[in-house]
Amino acid sequence: MKFKTMMQTEMQQEEAGEGLQSVAQSGQISESLSLSGALTKEDEEMATSALSTFMAKEEEIQKRKMEVQERVLAQLGRIEQENRRLATIREELEALADPRKKEVTLVQKKIDAVNKELKTLGQTCQKKEREYKEALEAFNERNKEKVELITRLMELVNESEGLRMQKLEELSKNLETAHLA
Repeated sequence: MKFKTMMQTEMQQEEAGEGLQSVAQSGQISESLSLSGALTKEDEEMATSALSTFMAKEEEIQKRKMEVQERVLAQLGRIEQENRRLATIREELEALADPRKKEVTLVQKKIDAVNKELKTLGQTCQKKEREYKEALEAFNERNKEKVELITRLMELVNESEGLRMQKLEELSKNLETAHLA
């Protein structure tokens, strides 16, 4: 629209300038004739004929100029309509290209959030697994130590019973010997 208005203004200014030039030229012709003093009838007719020919050509030029201007403006109007139509088609194509774009974006954001949570949970899980392994190793070591201590205790108890049995047998022999004696 702006382009159309600019073209019209420009053409009107050109028309006004050309009209002034033609009037000035016709004034110059009549001035030069009147300066020479005596105009003959033939000179006057020639000047009038030249002026009318000039005016007719000027009108023809103006007429053609207006026709060209109208065609240009008509084409500009069609171009503007086509631009609007193309813009509408482009919008429709963009809408058709990905009608679920918002939903896809939302699901992608949710996936990213879950991935972040999984990453932190995975790190926590690995940390807990390490702690579990360390605790299990410590438990197994203590259990092994306990088994060793129980084994040693059993050995000590067996030794102690063996020694006590020996002492009892010695005492028993001593009693029997003392009883016999």
